[in-house]
Amino acid sequence: MDSFAYKIEKRGAWAKAQSAGVYTGSALDVTDGFIHLSALDQVRATLTMWFKDQPDLILAKIDLTPLGDTVVWEASRGGALFPHIYGSIPMTAVREVIDLALLADGSHDLPQVFP
Repeated sequence: MDSFAYKIEKRGAWAKAQSAGVYTGSALDVTDGFIHLSALDQVRATLTMWFKDQPDLILAKIDLTPLGDTVVWEASRGGALFPHIYGSIPMTAVREVIDLALLADGSHDLPQVFP
């Protein structure tokens, strides 16, 4: 499995997590009991399916290595394995935060590295 995964979040919620030094998840994450992440090749589809037309989003690149056993790759959409975090994400595991510009068609502007 990849050593990096990505979290899509509202800019304001992410700013609060940065101030606290830890991200504990969105309302959906809390309800589901784990933090939803996407692998590099899953980000674009996740944005399209769950975040179309939503402004003020960020994409955080998370280093999974220091999260140890809290990372579980589980089957989800179409049987693909998605990284889930059973715990919180310390800001020390965040390697990059990308602002996601909302385009006129409701999609988001992603760097070319995302397929």
